[in-house]
Amino acid sequence: MSGTGETGAGELPPYAERVLAVAELIPAGRVMTYGDVAEWLRDEESPAGFPETGAGGPRQVGRVMALYGGAVPWWRVVRADGRLLPGSELRALAHYREEGTPLRTAGREADDHIPRLDMRRARWDGQRSG
Repeated sequence: MSGTGETGAGELPPYAERVLAVAELIPAGRVMTYGDVAEWLRDEESPAGFPETGAGGPRQVGRVMALYGGAVPWWRVVRADGRLLPGSELRALAHYREEGTPLRTAGREADDHIPRLDMRRARWDGQRSG
């Protein structure tokens, strides 16, 4: 994730700020899908001055992460099927291993032999613990 896109004097679009704020909430070793983040944002109440909460879906979340996600734990916002981000698999895998994120071993039929996320165990429901 190069995530270097900026607007104006370094200001992010409001929706991008909100997506990145959710990414920063995801605990180490856990993940949320692009759709989970979009749903979280639909369900939250918009702060004054922010656009309506229904501003995007999974594709818009993915776009925000691609453009601006380099400064947040981008590897914690993932595809629903558990496949690692194409082109960043090895970087993401290093983060997952360091954080103890649950992984599934790649099957013999997998051409790339890259494990997938164990979505049942790794997925975060957005509830704060404690």
